[in-house]
Amino acid sequence: MSETSMQPTPKVKICGLTTVEESLACAELGANAIGCIFYPPSPRFVTDHQAKEICSALPASVWSVGVFVNNTLSEILTKVKHCGLRAVQLHGQETQELVEELQNQGVAVIKALFTNGRPAFSDAPRYQVRAFLAECAGERLPGGSGKAWNWSLASALSGEHPLILAGGLTPENVAQAVRDACPDAVDVSSGVESRPGRKDLHKVRDFLDAVRHSTCRHRLRTVFQ
Repeated sequence: MSETSMQPTPKVKICGLTTVEESLACAELGANAIGCIFYPPSPRFVTDHQAKEICSALPASVWSVGVFVNNTLSEILTKVKHCGLRAVQLHGQETQELVEELQNQGVAVIKALFTNGRPAFSDAPRYQVRAFLAECAGERLPGGSGKAWNWSLASALSGEHPLILAGGLTPENVAQAVRDACPDAVDVSSGVESRPGRKDLHKVRDFLDAVRHSTCRHRLRTVFQ
């Protein structure tokens, strides 16, 4: 787990990027991490070539995170190495054994847990990861649904583990979500889009500003560093 820092406000991951230009613009506006989705049914799916271009263009201070759903170790490692990913986000039914194998290869791992699905928040003790991502299940595709939920349900997790909060976040509600859950980072996709896979940079700027002006009840851990 990551050590606690005096980081004043949550870090921000912008997920579902599909172009170099928008990825760089998000980084320049202050995003700490960029997410590339390797799940073919997603409208935000990127090819290895797209992801490699995005990862290669990002400044060293911005993390590139690959999002995977029930892939094999070999599949994940191939994309990590080819694209230059800094971390992977496992959004399916992956095991702690897979997590350990990835971490033994030097890959930082984020594991998604769901308030109303599996693996659940109560499954957190099964995993030893860099951070958990808390989200609401129930959509046909994992992530990017824009579905808001009771973010305060994740507050117990944030008290025990490095936590990234996701699900239905927008420039208008992210400050409230931070107050409710006190996450170490927030993850947004559809809440800052003009259409799936394309970001509205005005919304991105407003989202980042809202996070910078948010308040949290306790010291935050470092996730993307």
